[in-house]
Amino acid sequence: MSKKTSLIFFYSCVALICIAIMCVVNLVIVPGMRSERKGEKAFVNVGGKAEEKWLKIEKDLSATNQAGEKVKLSDLRGKVWVVAEFFAVCPHCAVRNGTELRALYDEFKDHPDFHIVCVSVDPKEDKVEKLNDYAKALGADVKNWWFLNAGDEAVTHEYLEKTLKFFGIRERSDPAEIEASGRFQHDMGLMLVDRDFTVIGKWPLADARSEQGVKLNPGLYENLKKEMVEKISKELAKSPSKP
Repeated sequence: MSKKTSLIFFYSCVALICIAIMCVVNLVIVPGMRSERKGEKAFVNVGGKAEEKWLKIEKDLSATNQAGEKVKLSDLRGKVWVVAEFFAVCPHCAVRNGTELRALYDEFKDHPDFHIVCVSVDPKEDKVEKLNDYAKALGADVKNWWFLNAGDEAVTHEYLEKTLKFFGIRERSDPAEIEASGRFQHDMGLMLVDRDFTVIGKWPLADARSEQGVKLNPGLYENLKKEMVEKISKELAKSPSKP
């Protein structure tokens, strides 16, 4: 077989293979995709009210606040409260607590039914004295802003992850990361709990404020802040449920 004949044979085979692939795509794959799409509802209830997914808090948590008082989260039944994870040496918490939480505190602190709760993910280190100093630095009054130590680290993490449904807490192992950001990586979101002890929303304000968040969606941070303030105002305007 000459070189020219070999080339013709090679390209003929390639052409036949390409034709076979196109047949499979057009006769099998594309019809299958179309049949799946016929059963899909691409838009459901467009313009309708979004379904609200609420989380009833089924378990209680006992802890000690920055004043050394023994408290339980159930003590806040009948109030509207924001709950967040933190630990005292976390630099990201310091920014969030001094920015978003402090702004919410200033907005609603005069309402007798508003409260903020920060639960330490590092109870081994965040003893009452440290919590008290932290609260004082933020100007947080124990009557409506708690910094809590729930005692046992594993119990605390399990409650935050499984009962309140915060994202999983990860213990850092890299010394450089620990030096820069502290021992734990944890959820920075702010949850809102209504008068009936039900989580009714979560706002990732710290993520939206971050450099990456602003780059992805420049207007998201302000929109989320406004939405959260409006939601808190709406809940505070409601009358407490009867027992």
